[in-house]
Formats: sequence, structure tokens, C-alpha cells
Amino acid sequence: MIKNKRLSISCTLLILLSAPIQADEQCNLPAQATPDEAKSYLQCLDKQIESLTRIQQTWVNKITLDLNKIEEETGNTQLLPIFKRSITSQNKYLDDSCKWRYLQKIPNGTQAAIVYKRCELRILEQHIAVLKQPI
Repeated sequence: MIKNKRLSISCTLLILLSAPIQADEQCNLPAQATPDEAKSYLQCLDKQIESLTRIQQTWVNKITLDLNKIEEETGNTQLLPIFKRSITSQNKYLDDSCKWRYLQKIPNGTQAAIVYKRCELRILEQHIAVLKQPI
């Protein structure tokens, strides 16, 4: 029963993991954007971030399952806690790395938000690429 459930989860993850890293929708910001165009651009970036975050979480779930399996087979209990710590550190890195860029653009709140979201997208794409590397 447990093996069948794992097989089912693995198949589902495989389907989800076959999705491209980049979000589907392309976001474009005109050179002299109006406030409405900037707002639409930020909303588009939010959709891309949401999509990449889902993909990232899928990979984290897959690796967690893989590490649980390795732990059961080998008895090595060190892998999963270190992996979980690396995810926490990655999230902190993303926040801090993008935050200083955001603060640099203040008082222009719109430009600061754009810089933060672009930074977040780049780091998410890089992290997904790292997570996709075979164990």
C-alpha cells in the first residue's frame, strides 16, 4: 500500500516537474510606463513569481520524498535536516538579496517593487535549476 502510494506521488511529481522553469506569461514594461501600465506589469510579475514558487515547492517535495526513501533504505538521518535547513537559508537569501535592491530604489515605490520582483524571479529560476540537478 505504501509503495503504491509513493509510486502514485512520484508519477504525479514527474508530470508536474516536466513544466518549464519560466512562467508562461511574458511581462513587458514600456519605457515611459503610466501608473496603470506599471501596476499591470507588477501584477504580471506576481503571477510569474507564484508560478515559479509552485514549481520550486514541487521540487522541494520531490527531493524530500527522495531523501525520506534514502533514509529508510540506508538509515542515514543527516540528509533531510540539512536539506530542510538549506531551503530555509535559500528563502532568507532571496529575501535579503532582493531587499537591499528594493531599499536602494526608495522613495520610488513602484521602481523599488519592480526591482525586488525581478530579483525574486531570477533567484527562484536559479534555485529551481539547482534543485533539478540529480541527487
